[in-house]
Amino acid sequence: MSLHSIPRAIRLLALLFLFSRNSSEMTVAAIRFGDRAKGDAAFGAEDRPECSGRWIYIRELPTRFNADLLATCDEFPILFELREQQEKSLLSFLANHGLGPRTHNRSRSWYRTDPLFMELHFHRRMLEYSCLTTEPAAADAVFLPYYAALDALPYLYSPAHWNNSALHGRDFVEWLLSGDRPEIWARRAGHDHFLAMAGSAWDFDNDPAQFPLWGTAFLGLPELYNVTALTLESRAWPLQEHAVPPPTSFHPATVARLDAWLSRARRSRRPFLMLYAGGAAPTGGKLNIASSIRAECELRPDLCDLVDCSEGICAHDPARYMRPMLRARFCLQPPGETPTRRSTFDSILAGCIPVFFEEASAATQFGWHIPRSRYDDFSVLIPKEDVVFGGRRIVDVLEAIAPARVRRMREAVLELAPAVMYRRHGSSGALRSRKDAFDLAVEGVLQRIRRRVRAMEQGKNPLLLVGQDDDEEVDDA
Repeated sequence: MSLHSIPRAIRLLALLFLFSRNSSEMTVAAIRFGDRAKGDAAFGAEDRPECSGRWIYIRELPTRFNADLLATCDEFPILFELREQQEKSLLSFLANHGLGPRTHNRSRSWYRTDPLFMELHFHRRMLEYSCLTTEPAAADAVFLPYYAALDALPYLYSPAHWNNSALHGRDFVEWLLSGDRPEIWARRAGHDHFLAMAGSAWDFDNDPAQFPLWGTAFLGLPELYNVTALTLESRAWPLQEHAVPPPTSFHPATVARLDAWLSRARRSRRPFLMLYAGGAAPTGGKLNIASSIRAECELRPDLCDLVDCSEGICAHDPARYMRPMLRARFCLQPPGETPTRRSTFDSILAGCIPVFFEEASAATQFGWHIPRSRYDDFSVLIPKEDVVFGGRRIVDVLEAIAPARVRRMREAVLELAPAVMYRRHGSSGALRSRKDAFDLAVEGVLQRIRRRVRAMEQGKNPLLLVGQDDDEEVDDA
């Protein structure tokens, strides 16, 4: 029996089981994809001083905007063809609230995480945020648990919907403006609303007036200009979005497990100068940075370790690339179809110093998690034009870096690691006291919203502030 022959209601029940199959986790019935996790956060305690300026209200959306979408993510064969991954079903990656199944039975921190389900995990983490309120009028920010990337799948991967990509999100916007409790939106015209989107902003930046080549027009909807979108990559001139790190496969639940991994990365022997983990270089005879890297690695196998991730074989198997990263001093991070790579954050966790080939690969992307001023401390930038057209050898650049500086850079990399990983939901109190990627994203959103609301109160246009906070560290105000 095929998946699609199973009645949709039964499929959804099966998905809910996957979503909450560990007895230590809250069940979906308790969460209801919009209700508050009363065991994880205190509600109605608006007199708590530590929550001043940090209160968040979670909108209770109709399930067609989140839970129902989980039952349809396997209905697009083109998705699997383009991703070049061996799996033909995404159902297993819904386990553990979007972290995916454990890499093996004894694993306590490593999961086969698919970034497509970042929205699911972010929603789960929001439910245990410590400053939730049930009163929208008392909230400093409003979280929208809309799984926009999953809702975009038919427009991206179903030929029957390609000409309708401008429709993505229109029913969602109509619900916000005129559906249940429209006064929540009207209070600040959406300036205090935010959502997480499991994809690049480029995936949602199509111009409806142009022939659609790729993506939807979700971020181009005028009604959403005021909303802050947390995306896995931002555009060159971001209007609504701010880039946050994509989830890696490492999700510890205790301080001991986090520190044990960092200790292993710190003491690991690194016989290779550099490593490149990626798919086959594009064909067609055109020069590019990926093919130049592969050519150099093939010439110097004594210095460069090459991990072939063709056909998506590395996507859900972190052991394929994390073990080699522990044995290399530098990890090469060339841009692909888009500037950023999830591999950058894998290398940070491994203590492998990232080597970038354009600033858009990181330095202009993740300001709340890695301020631009710190990049010289933990990474190397080699302009790709110098390598591809100027004959500059990557090996020569990296070998010229003094060993003492390499050690300092590796330590700086490992200091960043806790801030770019997403800890497991339901983690220990001690680990919750350390800010991870989720915590910094929420604090960044609150900081941006505070500035916009202040501008509104002063009679200024809040959108004039867009982009001014992207390279600033998150404050504690």
